[in-house]
Amino acid sequence: MAFITNAWYVACWAAQVKPGEMFHRTLLDQQVVFYRKQNGEAVALQDRCPHRFIPLHLGNLRGDRIECGYHGLQFDCSGKCVKNPHGDGKIPAAAKVRSYPVHEKHGMLWIWMGEGVGDPAQIPDYSVLEPESGYRTSTGGYIHINANYELMAENLLDLSHITYLHDGLLGSPEQVGADQEVKEEGSHIICNRWMPNVSVPGIFDMLYKRDGRHVDMWTNMRWIPPSSFILDSGVHAPGGQREDKGWYFGVHILTPETERTTHYHFAAALPSGTAMTTEEAARYAELRRFAFEEQDKPMLDAQQAALGEANFWDMKPVLLTVDAGPVRMRRALERMLAAERQGTATTG
Repeated sequence: MAFITNAWYVACWAAQVKPGEMFHRTLLDQQVVFYRKQNGEAVALQDRCPHRFIPLHLGNLRGDRIECGYHGLQFDCSGKCVKNPHGDGKIPAAAKVRSYPVHEKHGMLWIWMGEGVGDPAQIPDYSVLEPESGYRTSTGGYIHINANYELMAENLLDLSHITYLHDGLLGSPEQVGADQEVKEEGSHIICNRWMPNVSVPGIFDMLYKRDGRHVDMWTNMRWIPPSSFILDSGVHAPGGQREDKGWYFGVHILTPETERTTHYHFAAALPSGTAMTTEEAARYAELRRFAFEEQDKPMLDAQQAALGEANFWDMKPVLLTVDAGPVRMRRALERMLAAERQGTATTG
């Protein structure tokens, strides 16, 4: 499977790359090692020594350099070999590894794996996670998904499944047949669902404290190509107006690991004034993790196992009205990949 490379992807939460330590991860089928220079700046290098192909993360940090743990070759933050301790010390021209542009923003480390250096201004806007935003945040969520990132993306863009898979937690039975709207804003696809006078799902009862009484509910999911999402979801009293304490922004970001595995990072931002104790906030975060890891993940892992190596469209999937957003997304990704192959696409 070919991946869109001219885009910013989340490599990890920024806090995972600690001073004096190395962090490694496979991204878009490429092994990458991360570390911080002595001034705190993050570095990303191809995690494979060009001599005997040993992963560099098995070596040591020597100041701002990585030393291969097998034969002691040292590489600077540009990926150039700057020390050969053997023989006359001559450094072969091919003794270098790729250096990837990285940018730290919104508490995450973003990586550009395509052509050129990438424009950080194209990184999706998740400023709701910044301390100065005034939102109460729950960050640091991560799940490894044993499924292709497009399958996980469909799960996020089509939230009709919450009635069944997350019944009582994120969804409720009365949400079946909810009014849905799919629209496009530039390269973004937005899927909105409106569910009036439904029983309040458990996680929203925590936020709004309706004590089980009915609510009007909305889920508005925005896809930012190629694989970033932000959800505006909440409840209010039937016929009422948007409340300060009955909604949140859900951040969902996917990074392909391989053709059949995905790194899934998630977070939440609640508006100031949300009436939650520290214990309730911890419970809220745990319920969201449970929904994603204990309910979504097993379904997606099984879906990928059922598909095996087959191409999604070759399987001739039955399409329903709820598939309008996911189908548009798949077609958009196909166009982006084709454009990139022709050398005309750069996206954030």
